[in-house]
Amino acid sequence: MNNNNAKTLENALIGAWGISLIATLGSLYFSEILKFIPCDLCWFQRIFMYPQVILLGLATIRKEYGIARYSLALSVIGGSISLYHYLLQKVPFFQSHAISCGRIPCTGQYINWLGFITIPFLALVAFFLISVLSIFIIRKEKEGKQS
Repeated sequence: MNNNNAKTLENALIGAWGISLIATLGSLYFSEILKFIPCDLCWFQRIFMYPQVILLGLATIRKEYGIARYSLALSVIGGSISLYHYLLQKVPFFQSHAISCGRIPCTGQYINWLGFITIPFLALVAFFLISVLSIFIIRKEKEGKQS
């Protein structure tokens, strides 16, 4: 692997770690500072985001690009939950068929910036970006091994 390719991989890994850190700190800000109580689906999304801060952080330090496969898996699952949660909030069909979501309704919207940005939407964007970077890392790493 040439030095330029290694730097590109490192930057992508740092980017994925930064996104996971911002998403984690954002969710903690909403719950611990603003006192928004997370619904059950929010907790599941956190389960798939929070470990990525540690995993991607350690992988960045150790330059272990293989972590992208695991990060991709966590992000696809977490992103799927975020997408479903967002649909529950924004699409009437899903609202009328919503599952019971504990004491806090999953259809509730603590924030609704610009008419479409909710907490699950922010999580979905973070999971999507981490997925894109993970796929990029996986492909770049394969290219590096083939040359």
